Amino acid sequence: MNRDGYVARWLGREFEAVPGADGEIRLYAPEPTDGFEELRPDRFRRIVPAFELESLRYVRTVCRWRGEPFVVVGEHDGWTRVEYTGGRAPVAEALGLERVDQGVWQAWAPTGELQDVREEFI
Repeated sequence: MNRDGYVARWLGREFEAVPGADGEIRLYAPEPTDGFEELRPDRFRRIVPAFELESLRYVRTVCRWRGEPFVVVGEHDGWTRVEYTGGRAPVAEALGLERVDQGVWQAWAPTGELQDVREEFI
């Protein structure tokens, strides 16, 4: 359910991607793919120049919990780690969220309580 990172479209397929400072993009696939090298089981990589990509976007998973906006930052055993994106400390405190840094509020939410879970491209 949780995607958070770059995705690239290359030759009509979508891949997990990591842009390099060198102008090249590292594409990753979970299965053997033509031209990709195996890094370990279920992890294959190919490095391509950025100009070969059809698109490069950042994706993250967002949701609503208890009526407020959150981004999904993790999952474990029926629970989802969410980070509040509403920007209002009094609301975060009223929700009982944990302050993990200045202006950063998180909580473990039962996955079944999340609403409007969707991917957002930035």
